[in-house]
Amino acid sequence: MLQLAGAGKRFGHKLLFDDLDWLITPKERTGLVGGNGTGKSTLLKVIGGLESLDYGSLSAMKGIRLGYLPQDGLQISGRTVFAECLSVFAGVKELEQEIEALTVQMSELDPASDEYKQVADRFERADSEFRARDGYTIEAQVGTVLSGLGFPKDDWLRQTEEFSGGWQMRIALAKLLLEKPNVLLLDEPTNHLDLEARNWLEDYLVNYEYAYVLISHDRYFLDVTVKKIAEIWNKKVTFYTGGYEKYRQQKAERLAQLEAAYKNQQDRIQQLEAFINRFRYQATKAKQVQSRIKELERIERIELPPEEETIHFSFPQPKPSGRVVAQFKNVAKSYGEKAVLQDVNFTIERGDRIALVGVNGAGKSTLIKLLAGTEPLTHGEYTLGHNVTPDYFAQDQYKELDVNARVLDDLSSAAPRTPQTELRNLLGCFLFSADDAFKRIGVLSGGERNRYALARMLLHPANFLLLDEPTNHLDMRAKDVLLEALEKFTGTVVFVSHDRYFIEHLATRVYEIADHTVHVFPGNYPDYLWRKQGGAERTPTLDDVPAGIPPAEPIPMEAHAATPAKRINPIKLQRMQEQAQQLETRIAELESEVQASELRLSDFTGADEALRLSNLLETQRAALAQAMREWEEVAQQIEATA
Repeated sequence: MLQLAGAGKRFGHKLLFDDLDWLITPKERTGLVGGNGTGKSTLLKVIGGLESLDYGSLSAMKGIRLGYLPQDGLQISGRTVFAECLSVFAGVKELEQEIEALTVQMSELDPASDEYKQVADRFERADSEFRARDGYTIEAQVGTVLSGLGFPKDDWLRQTEEFSGGWQMRIALAKLLLEKPNVLLLDEPTNHLDLEARNWLEDYLVNYEYAYVLISHDRYFLDVTVKKIAEIWNKKVTFYTGGYEKYRQQKAERLAQLEAAYKNQQDRIQQLEAFINRFRYQATKAKQVQSRIKELERIERIELPPEEETIHFSFPQPKPSGRVVAQFKNVAKSYGEKAVLQDVNFTIERGDRIALVGVNGAGKSTLIKLLAGTEPLTHGEYTLGHNVTPDYFAQDQYKELDVNARVLDDLSSAAPRTPQTELRNLLGCFLFSADDAFKRIGVLSGGERNRYALARMLLHPANFLLLDEPTNHLDMRAKDVLLEALEKFTGTVVFVSHDRYFIEHLATRVYEIADHTVHVFPGNYPDYLWRKQGGAERTPTLDDVPAGIPPAEPIPMEAHAATPAKRINPIKLQRMQEQAQQLETRIAELESEVQASELRLSDFTGADEALRLSNLLETQRAALAQAMREWEEVAQQIEATA
């Protein structure tokens, strides 16, 4: 349907990827992954025809329809939300108008006339096409998508320009989903979605009838929605079958297999070079030396890719608080006539990691603001426990930063005793490269400033963290650093996030905001979903333990090392020469077996098979080395008699 052949792309002098061959099929389900700046968004734009290639070609079937959603930056205005989404069906609406006009014409014409017959024929064709394009359900389709993406019905008739940037992106996404292009290209579509809308999009894509390629930093989302991972790493695009977790496993297995093949090849190269250097100037070994020189020249050298940088940052732990951290008693919050929360009661205890969930507009951010003290209660009582120090990270936390300060200088002033190397590592975790560390905060984008504000906050965390969408604008590496830090955090955390993986691995309790109150669910997010579905207690199961693979049987060989002698009778000399010939034959056989095993090992079919072949290859290599030593001993004895 769409094919890239020998494709390569540069960004200035930097090569992003090269020699890419990719056939995008009608049912493509691919996730693009890779580090920040590797070229994921650029590749998506290339596929969408928005960027040109520097090398290779891009070809597509005639009539293919592409739909592209960028990360942000779209602005829509001039119509209501519902009318804007309905505009994707302009052709269907034109058909509907034509059908209405044809109906009027037929009512005015003589049914026996030729003109009536022509109009009736056109009416039949238009009506068939209208039904084939689901013309009678387009309003229902629009309503379904808008509801799924979190637009309440009250917002459907609001003007699009009244909505913020994140909601503008939701409108653009809704239009794309309604258009149903043959290839849907989504660049971080969950960035502007809450958890409920993200879950709805997940289900929608699973049932999408055409192809899609997407970029996401949500592991769970990738695991559910894609069947293939395309990773941009080391200027190459490598494909893996399965979701994100299978990709991680396969990548580790491939790297282990590559390292094993590299070690075996280096051993063989050293063995060949040692033989050549030892017997290069002996006429009796000229044939064997030349054979090994040719073999050495034929070896296609394996190159190991550079190691990916792994960064860990140890955050200082806060002072301990009392057992009870916070209590709400009969709390209510209203904005004018609009009631957000009513009769809310709960107790937060030390060490709780609470995920706030609920549909958009339910009051998650309001609840965090009440806990942070940035919003007053309308009614009720809120008390903090003994030695509790709250710290609040808002979605627009960047507004509190000094715009004139440089990033690294500001971070150093916040942690004067922390070594510069650790501060630079922390900035790297949160996607600030070497040059970014010296930028002034004022020139950073809103997302960059929010990332920096989060990093700065975690240098000296309070013992009661209130985090509103901390995972926004973070890639997987930054999310891993944040998750690891919060998992080791000895204080208490209340957070809002739309990243399913992050929630599942961090939350110990779930607070659902619904019907103007807070429903408390013990356990993590899967426990919450199970209870919502009315399930029974789950019984944990053990993972299957893979059976061990026994080592390969050693290859039998004869070991007839002769003792050197100064004088050897002709019969014994003949026997040694025959033994040398047998060993040479055996060495040739073992070399062929080694080459065959190396070839099979280079074709990765699975971890178990790769381990079996590695064991077999090690045995064959040991047998070959032993045969070479025996042959050299016999050869030296024969030479001594010459």
